[in-house]
Amino acid sequence: MWYNGFLDLSAWQLVAVVLAMTHITIVSVTIYLHRYSAHRALELHPALKHFFRFWLWLTTGQNTREWTAIHRKHHAKCETIDDPHSPVIKGLSTVLRTGAELYRSEAENPETLRIYGKNCPEDWIERAVYSRVPLGGIAIMAVIDLMLFGALGITVWAIQMMWIPFWAAGVINGLGHAVGYRNFECRDAATNLVPWGILIGGEELHNNHHTYPNSAKLSVRKWEFDIGWAWIKVLCFLRLAKVQRVAPIAHRVAGKGNLDMDTAMAILNNRFQIMAQYRKLVIAPLVSQELAKADASVRDRLRRAKRLLSRETSLLEDRHHVRIQVMLEHSQALKVIYEKRLALQQIWVRTSSNGHDMLAAIKEWVHEAELSGIHSLREFADQLKTYSLRPAVV
Repeated sequence: MWYNGFLDLSAWQLVAVVLAMTHITIVSVTIYLHRYSAHRALELHPALKHFFRFWLWLTTGQNTREWTAIHRKHHAKCETIDDPHSPVIKGLSTVLRTGAELYRSEAENPETLRIYGKNCPEDWIERAVYSRVPLGGIAIMAVIDLMLFGALGITVWAIQMMWIPFWAAGVINGLGHAVGYRNFECRDAATNLVPWGILIGGEELHNNHHTYPNSAKLSVRKWEFDIGWAWIKVLCFLRLAKVQRVAPIAHRVAGKGNLDMDTAMAILNNRFQIMAQYRKLVIAPLVSQELAKADASVRDRLRRAKRLLSRETSLLEDRHHVRIQVMLEHSQALKVIYEKRLALQQIWVRTSSNGHDMLAAIKEWVHEAELSGIHSLREFADQLKTYSLRPAVV
């Protein structure tokens, strides 16, 4: 009896229980530590917050203030030398192998905790138990696992201890800034790893999150699945959670043809979706046209470089600039749409604090696009006019 533990589970039952326990851990991280504590994208019932704190103490020994401060600093200093775990700066191999060590090192920085660790729990149990004896919960969890699962309990415990360091500190912080696809060209290298992840609680949609860090929902496309959001909807139904913010919705009003302040503010709010549309509706078809009529030698250069035309400029390397220059020298049309893309992005960088200046700049940009003689660019300019802060009245 003692060898198999009190539960005496079969192999498949044990696997199911381990997956359930580790899933609770990742849900605790993504909903409580990440979306609630670090970004305040939702509010949680006090009892639920305490459950998450208690479970994380048992399964990770993580401190709410430390995790929150380190994550906030990651966003504030992303891909710079001050980023606690950027693979761009520290190297992908380093973050994958030593992600947990990088976390512990930054947790010892009092300035990080002071600047980025505000509005975190400071009650009696946090001071006397969770922060004072962070390894106490892990030790208790080891005893519980041994009692429930017998000799295999030590394996169950080891998996629990490795779950967050591997998936969060290693995979998300490492691969999530190195490989994958990008819906949006945010100013850092964040990527989406897979659109249907379950093991990582929705955190695999990292590019979406870095584009809209204060959104409680990480999926943006219809085929992307955020299981953390699914749990949030369940918690909202049970009145244990309340969503505060999600990514803005890009409303378009058919037939709207005038550029007004409503249009300018809608374009500002939805600028990342709009630039994704520019990539899809302007850059992609024009590159395809140029590929169709180019000779073999030039076609290879165009094919290898076409993604660079929509890439965030701060992420381009010297070799990328060389490829872009070669491509633009080959095609005047590509040069026009590339320069227009940069000019459109500069509008909200330069004028976001003044709505009237932004409106005037957008009108000028649309006028120039209409005179460009490039069909896809003219169509995109017409589409810009249809954006609105409010959905169409049916």
